[in-house]
Amino acid sequence: MDAQSYNAALTELRSARDKIKKVRADLAKLEAERDQHIVQLATYDKAKADRIAPAAGLSVADIVALAPALAPETLVDAVTPAQPPALEESAEPGGPEPQLAVQPGAVTPVPGPAHQQPAPSTAPPAPVVAEAPRSLPSIPEGEAGDAYFSHTANLASTRPNFTQQARSTVFLDTTTGVLVHRNQTHRLDLGDRSAGAILAAVFHTIPEGAERIYITAGDPWHQDAERYPYLRDAVAAWLNAPVPGWRTDTGRGRDRMAGHFVHARSPVGRYQREDGSQHVEIRSVGEWFDIDGDDPATVRDAFVLLWQALRRHWDDAVIMGSPSQTGRDLWTRTIPARGQHADGFPVLSEELRGLLHATAGQGRNELITPPRIPEQLPQLVEYDRTFAYAKHTWKSPVGTPRRITAATFAAWSEKEQTRALYGCGHWHIRVTVPETWDHVGLLPAPAPGERAWHYPAEPGATFTTWAGGPEVHTALTNPLAPWKVEILDGLLWDDGKPLDDWAKKLKETWTNLSAQAHFQGDPQQARAAHLASRAVRSILLYGIGAFAQRPRLVTGTTPRSQERDVPPDAEIIGFDDVQITWQRPTGFSRDPNAHPEWAAAIWSSARAALLTQYHRDEGTYAGALHTPPGTVVAFRTDALYLTQPQNWPYRNRPGDYLLKGHLPGPVNAPTSEEELLALRDTGRQNLNSTPEEA
Repeated sequence: MDAQSYNAALTELRSARDKIKKVRADLAKLEAERDQHIVQLATYDKAKADRIAPAAGLSVADIVALAPALAPETLVDAVTPAQPPALEESAEPGGPEPQLAVQPGAVTPVPGPAHQQPAPSTAPPAPVVAEAPRSLPSIPEGEAGDAYFSHTANLASTRPNFTQQARSTVFLDTTTGVLVHRNQTHRLDLGDRSAGAILAAVFHTIPEGAERIYITAGDPWHQDAERYPYLRDAVAAWLNAPVPGWRTDTGRGRDRMAGHFVHARSPVGRYQREDGSQHVEIRSVGEWFDIDGDDPATVRDAFVLLWQALRRHWDDAVIMGSPSQTGRDLWTRTIPARGQHADGFPVLSEELRGLLHATAGQGRNELITPPRIPEQLPQLVEYDRTFAYAKHTWKSPVGTPRRITAATFAAWSEKEQTRALYGCGHWHIRVTVPETWDHVGLLPAPAPGERAWHYPAEPGATFTTWAGGPEVHTALTNPLAPWKVEILDGLLWDDGKPLDDWAKKLKETWTNLSAQAHFQGDPQQARAAHLASRAVRSILLYGIGAFAQRPRLVTGTTPRSQERDVPPDAEIIGFDDVQITWQRPTGFSRDPNAHPEWAAAIWSSARAALLTQYHRDEGTYAGALHTPPGTVVAFRTDALYLTQPQNWPYRNRPGDYLLKGHLPGPVNAPTSEEELLALRDTGRQNLNSTPEEA
């Protein structure tokens, strides 16, 4: 880019800025008018929030926040936010087990009843629902609690006795119309880029058709986004538009996937011929890796390299539609055919799965703002843990967990307590931050409002929460000051290695492809190998997330003229002049590969590793707790943002901290995620280096 084009681009950017300001102002005015209408409707003595909500395109909670008088008695239970679905021990496999440096009073088992309720909420009472804190569930006493500690009858992960069928796949850039099928490249006229136009063009060019169409660029489902209040609305409208000769797929054979998947960025459209003769899905290649101007031919080469690399470890490997599907299918093919787990891995009771879903969060995402950090940062440095989840798959919980009550834990010796907290456990705890604490928070706590978790760090703060063994162990043995942790209740599994073989094969595949990307002389093949290595990362990352199993959400539509028929427990996710689109939870499906205990253990280990991680070969530590107080700006899943560079070892191994961005100061401290991401992107550009892996 030369100076003239740079200045022209700046002019266009300013124009876009001014347009955005105008649209925001108009939107704010419309929202204010809508709110006035809601307040006015609330004066009617028979007004009901669940009737007004779909008319306004808001949730019941939003209506009650504007008109507190409309709060039903059961509102708090009805609108408690659901948890999002959908990673490192301090010690390496085979290394010495660290001793729990418990100071007197650091671990205080609570005598008396094993089941303790969280401390009373100090948040404003309902109906200010948006600010009400979530109350985490606990295990009940008696027979109700005993029902948790079992497996779901006749439901277990078992090794498949069939081979997945590969699907004919094409790669399409909807911006240029370039289509790659096998080794041939075609240029299509996509018309209005609707689903109907795409299917017509593809099936005209390839008479035998295709079963999967990967969109590599263009995001056609966003083309009318300006007409809708939310991106999901635009996507839903694109997916559901009439397609001559086709209808929404209802599934076939062993493939239980049916219907469209509405997602703002990575939707899936599933269609079948009216006569049922052909099935096809349209989906984004962005599920697998980020595209940076790569053409469809390079993307296809990446998938070919990925398949070839996987076949070295799985002779029946098939690349399925998404990384999560592929990951779970490959894992089932590592279940032992003989030996201890030849009968498979039983699925926990629905009660335990629900408990883990509500109490085991995923990655840590936290922005620390002034006055905890300076208003002006001397610099912003980004460290990202390479292939992080792969570091934490060497040990996972197996079998039926034991319930460890406060009384049981108190009766154990210090050695038994240490071993339990270092093992595969999930603990209901009451935590007190040391009075002298001046660093980041260590343990997750349920956050108010729509946010899932926060990490209290105020000296003397006390809170009740659930946390995995790695995090509890870190809180007790951290290098600064042990936290006080009171055991209220807990789940303790046997240690096992159900994911070890699967993860080792994926790590070897990743290493091989990363090496190809580094040493390949052909730039296009080097780029394809890099993309393939990123796809392996996605297979492991999203495969682990798929084990978590979330409660199913059913999506439906109701005509605007019949809005009172919208289910009362439904969330409005979109609407237009004709219909209202909603979704509501329907509980857990009978998924034989649902193992939230594995995902929870890995996520807990990864959050702990962001705080402290031992590098055995170098004899040193890395992580947030090994930086000066006040220098941590943010946590973002696998990444740390600091105000000082660190001399942490990096060997391109899973879990290593990679220096990924550096922005010299002074830098205004970010106060929102948007500002943080903007600084992140600038810092990466400034580093003038594009790392191969993270």
